[in-house]
Amino acid sequence: MTSSQTSGATDEWSNATSKQIAPGTVVHDHSHPFDVRAIVTAGDITLTVLGEACTYRFGDVFTMAAGCIHHEQIGLDGVEYRVVRTDPSTEPWPPSESP
Repeated sequence: MTSSQTSGATDEWSNATSKQIAPGTVVHDHSHPFDVRAIVTAGDITLTVLGEACTYRFGDVFTMAAGCIHHEQIGLDGVEYRVVRTDPSTEPWPPSESP
């Protein structure tokens, strides 16, 4: 899991979908069969991986590889984010630059 700050939307978010999760939602340990890259647009989400928790807020970007077991805790205001999901077997992240 990695994070970074971004100054605004770029082409990498053109294929993103929006997701909204209700305040106080807890999703216990699970994983996904796809890679994730997301940018938080409102609220906050705390992701815990291997016992290490990290909270992401407005403007934060996080990534997670397919198969990464994690726990999600949504803040008191809920969370909204834009997410790009890729199949690691066919679309490695980051996408390659086109000439």
